[in-house]
Amino acid sequence: MRALGRAADHGGRLVRLALRAAALALWLVLAGCATVVAPPASTAVEAASKTGTQALLAAPAPDAQIQARILALDPSQVSDSDVRQLLAAGPTPRIVLLHGGIYPVHLVMESFARFLVGMGYPEARLRHPGDGRRTHSPYEPSPQIAGLLAWYYEHEAMMPMMVGHSQGGIQLVKVLYDLAGDDGPIPVWNPLSGHAEPRTHLVDPFTGAERPVVGLEVGYASVVGSGGAALMLPNQWSMARRLRAIPDTVDDFTGYMLALDLVAWDLPGASKHYRATGKAVVRNVELPIEYSHVFVASTSHLARDPAMRAWLNAYAPGQVPPLPAGAASTDNSLWAADVWFHIKKHWVLEAQKVLRARQALMATQALRQP
Repeated sequence: MRALGRAADHGGRLVRLALRAAALALWLVLAGCATVVAPPASTAVEAASKTGTQALLAAPAPDAQIQARILALDPSQVSDSDVRQLLAAGPTPRIVLLHGGIYPVHLVMESFARFLVGMGYPEARLRHPGDGRRTHSPYEPSPQIAGLLAWYYEHEAMMPMMVGHSQGGIQLVKVLYDLAGDDGPIPVWNPLSGHAEPRTHLVDPFTGAERPVVGLEVGYASVVGSGGAALMLPNQWSMARRLRAIPDTVDDFTGYMLALDLVAWDLPGASKHYRATGKAVVRNVELPIEYSHVFVASTSHLARDPAMRAWLNAYAPGQVPPLPAGAASTDNSLWAADVWFHIKKHWVLEAQKVLRARQALMATQALRQP
């Protein structure tokens, strides 16, 4: 890849990157003292509550032919047409995006949201159902985000995926610890009312049984550029010793580190890999040295280029095709490709799980009818 091949002999640019990152690190520390304005709460009122097996039956169900084709998909080989013609027509888990903590760095994660839409992900599954935002602040209390995941799972029969950038990645891991029960019971958070509900249990859409929020597992989560200076902020002190230790409340986790990141304190030769504390599958991916801590998630331009879209959909870990020679820009393409591959994979797995369970439930109900 050209991006990897340019990693050497960039002495002058390396110095500039180091100076810029050092300045950003100071800005990050100072920003921790700034007043954080919370997003306005939704005033919408929930019209009806679909919980338990009702949520499973309410999941999008395309015609029988499309269902059969979704069920036949190989999660590790998903094409552009598979995304747009099959997956987008079926059950789609939400993606919860957590942006960094400095204004206006949220615009970088907004760029990634536009990338996902450009690649075929339904925009409605990125937007908060209460206020319509596409990214979450790392200053939102982590139990609130954990309770929101529970509400989504109960009402939509799918656990959301999560992607975090910079301090948003720290908050993502904190949410995983909340789901593990580190701080006690977690109330369900209703995004339509903008308030916690008076309960710490939900109705599981696959079993119809009541279960606690604590213990829910996210299928896929990833973080990029997380750690370092942000851990000095008071709201992140609790993560200083456990950021890189991933609990069992996620199945598939990837930690992306820049080859040089003075903000996240990732330096050449330093080993700060993420690791599983138990059964979670944890990957570590180092990104090229020219990637920027601030702009690594700026990727909307990639989805606007047909040649890059084809390259991104052909990517698989360990099988990196040559970058298209005519691409207008390949900036941040390795990170975008790897995240997109895993989002497609878990999209397929979640959709197949819902469709199989829905078919089984409908067959059972049919047998019970006189």
